[in-house]
Amino acid sequence: MVQKRSVNEESHALVGEPRACIRFKCALTNTISDVLRQRPGWVEVKEEGEWDFYWCDVRWLQENFDHTYMDEHVRISHFRNHYELTRKNYIVKNLKRFRKQLERDAGKLEAAKCDFFPKTFEMPSEYHLFVEEFRKNPGITWIMKPVARSQGRGIFLFRKLKDVIDWRKPRKPRVGGPRLPAAASRGPAGCSADGARFDEQKDEIPVENYVAQRYIENPYLIGGELPYLPLKAWLYRDGFARFSNTRFTLNSIDDHYVHLTNVAVQKTAPDYDPEKGCKWMIQQFRLYLTAKHGAESTENLFSEMDNIFIRSLQSVQKVIISDKHCFELYGYDILIDQDLKPWLLEVNASPSLTASSQEDYELKTRLLEDTLNIVDMEGRLTGKEKRVGGFDLIWNDGPVSRGDGNLDTPMNGFVANTHLGYNNDRKKQLKQLFKPFQTQPKV
Repeated sequence: MVQKRSVNEESHALVGEPRACIRFKCALTNTISDVLRQRPGWVEVKEEGEWDFYWCDVRWLQENFDHTYMDEHVRISHFRNHYELTRKNYIVKNLKRFRKQLERDAGKLEAAKCDFFPKTFEMPSEYHLFVEEFRKNPGITWIMKPVARSQGRGIFLFRKLKDVIDWRKPRKPRVGGPRLPAAASRGPAGCSADGARFDEQKDEIPVENYVAQRYIENPYLIGGELPYLPLKAWLYRDGFARFSNTRFTLNSIDDHYVHLTNVAVQKTAPDYDPEKGCKWMIQQFRLYLTAKHGAESTENLFSEMDNIFIRSLQSVQKVIISDKHCFELYGYDILIDQDLKPWLLEVNASPSLTASSQEDYELKTRLLEDTLNIVDMEGRLTGKEKRVGGFDLIWNDGPVSRGDGNLDTPMNGFVANTHLGYNNDRKKQLKQLFKPFQTQPKV
């Protein structure tokens, strides 16, 4: 979670003087709407009523942000150009630029800490660079992803250049037939990949850009929020490790049930069990890794994931439009290979808040409640907290010291320096944090 904070920000309310009523709007009907409606002192407003907090969707942001006046205390759930981190092509550009900057400023060893995303090319603009790389490494598997879609839509794997050449060719719609999949590529504005203007090709179908990314062929197998200037980031201890419902193999690169772990894909599998799903709690996954590989190797893996979170946010720190009204809840998709190396696949600006099981609902409810606790519309925090519920402050214009008793019992005597997947005594922590308010008389 990334949060907006001004350099000279003071605590905006005295401890013991929380705001009496928060007016909110919500563009979604899922777990977040449930959490907002159940929050004490929060009142939902409809239509054009005045609001203090808006969990908006991206479309509203694009259409209304620049035309909306916001009081000092107002908060909304996205940054204006959030896509700098969350679109698959932009994040790669920003990470590449950040890596070059680190190499210039701090040397190759520091820059190497950004080697956590697979080799990626934007298509069609980097098509020729991709072909050059493809021919250097014949026979490996690549994955094509549309830059702005989700839930596994439009993704395909390939090993033959012919598959990309066929994808790159503009296609003509079939009169009276089914709608063709988005497969033609867009070049410069107003032009196709071959340079012809779209107004001269009205019978062809332009689509969004894709990225071609080297596929991680050796995945690890089991069973066979808030300012950018300065940057302040919180990491939630809980999460899910997602699996495919089908045994992994590279013999069939067309089987999405093998290669895509999205719930939207896996739940359509013939043998999918909705009770079991394809998820482990992150704590369960961490314990499994510790038992199999030892505490030190597991700790190194989770520390490398912390590095991914920080470096990726730093890569867009200077390009995100910083605004004191904005915060963002990001969902990171990270793949772990058989050498316990984490790879960043993508970052989601609108991670799914629709629950697929009771366990999923409970986790997301806790996450969202604590997100609201950090945004702190009520004015209960001092600004010096390093932990709020399940969130731990991992960056505050610099690394946050871990030697403050913030972590719980070490695993097998090994002292951890990362919070992800660790014991989450959330209720106890919140009770201690907000203890002064329990004795306040009701108004």
